[in-house]
Amino acid sequence: MDLQNLVLITALIVSTFTFSSPLDEKHSISVLGDPGMRRDGLRVAFEAWNFCNEVGTEAPLMGSPRAADCFDLTNSSLNHKVSESDNKLGVGKPFQGLNPSALNNADLYAVEKELYLGSLCEVREAQNPWHFWMVMLKNGNYDTTSSLCPENGKKVGPFKPGRFPCFGNGCMNQPSFYNERTSFVGSGGRMRGGFNGSYDLGSDVGGSYFEVIWEKNVGVGSWVFNHKLKTSKKYPWLMLYLRADATKGFSGGYHYDTRGMLKILPESPNFKVRLSLNVKQGGGPKSQFYLIDIGSCWKNNGAPCDGDVLTDITRYSEMIINPETPAWCSPTSLVSCPPYHVTPNNTKIYRNDTANFPYGAYHYYCAPGNAKYLESPVSICDPYSNPQGQELMQLLPHPIWAEYGYPTKQGQGWVGDPRTWELDVGGLSSRLYFYQDPGTPPAKRVWTSIDVGTEIFVSDKDEVAEWTLSDFDVILTNPVAS
Repeated sequence: MDLQNLVLITALIVSTFTFSSPLDEKHSISVLGDPGMRRDGLRVAFEAWNFCNEVGTEAPLMGSPRAADCFDLTNSSLNHKVSESDNKLGVGKPFQGLNPSALNNADLYAVEKELYLGSLCEVREAQNPWHFWMVMLKNGNYDTTSSLCPENGKKVGPFKPGRFPCFGNGCMNQPSFYNERTSFVGSGGRMRGGFNGSYDLGSDVGGSYFEVIWEKNVGVGSWVFNHKLKTSKKYPWLMLYLRADATKGFSGGYHYDTRGMLKILPESPNFKVRLSLNVKQGGGPKSQFYLIDIGSCWKNNGAPCDGDVLTDITRYSEMIINPETPAWCSPTSLVSCPPYHVTPNNTKIYRNDTANFPYGAYHYYCAPGNAKYLESPVSICDPYSNPQGQELMQLLPHPIWAEYGYPTKQGQGWVGDPRTWELDVGGLSSRLYFYQDPGTPPAKRVWTSIDVGTEIFVSDKDEVAEWTLSDFDVILTNPVAS
């Protein structure tokens, strides 16, 4: 064999391996500003919410519940972009760019403060600027006598308590918040920082608690985000996620301009998510721990959202890996199932096909409250916990998800089974059922938020969840098509 033929054969072999690797750098790109969490100069922010993704009122002496810890590493020094006074900004305190109409409105002020913190943290790149990872904390209490939360986007009056947890006046408060500003620890070039606080204001030991601590050695590997969430008698329903949100436009669950990590918005079916997850404590039987949760927004006629809360619908898909979470969907509870399941080869299996429908793959499906052409039986999503209507698809580990790299049986990825996952989120989300008005063009499934974390859903006793997340990346697998 002469040298020319040898070179040709070698080139063909290399080409074959290049094209067979779905996440090869030549044929896939990360959509994140910080691919794999490997950038030494970290960008991370914090947001807290009440039940319907608003602020309501700020916690005393805490300022607006938005904060950031952003810095560049320069000559072995951390050059911070956000000051303590920036993080303490609250209603009544002006800052550059603040709309005067938001100055004394806690909800609008938080929106503007996120944009301001984003401007301080922004990393300018040739194509798209980006801002920060977002730590999201949410309180599930709802005072139904307050009229604070709209019903599917419509303002409504008070109604009788009992449907949601609430210990009385003030149960929708914002938390205390503290930032352990990132700094070097020890002498080995290790960086460490964190956020922490509690919804139980003024409480001693025994109250609710949240904590996110991030650590990394300079120039080595990924940031490791350590999360801890504790419920209490007063706050039995809490949520804590680490999110990659849109850098502009509406992130999942919001109706205003946001800042985040997604430089390019991934669209089904052409993207995957890679991450490493180690669940140390599960948070009890009510902990709906999401290996991955994706959020988007489109109208029931398939049109993209435009901020009209009466017609915008938030859409979520969530894979729950807590093995104590049962499949509410069953042959005897079709109301908790989507109307049909779509297999990887695009075959539809309807929920009344008891011989073939994968009931165990679905925890719960609920439809938008303002959808006009729903197929009975149907469960309507909670109309109060988002600023607009919502649709929710909650999945469970099942063999039917194997082709997408998702867990196939209960216990995979749970306590004692840390894993690095490579999930074909785009492929799976392209085949999930989502409601749409008959005869309308299919919505583009463009995802504006991708996150990992838990929702401890009205716990019967104080529970603790603890987990670490690292190596998080969102990758377009067919950039030309996207």
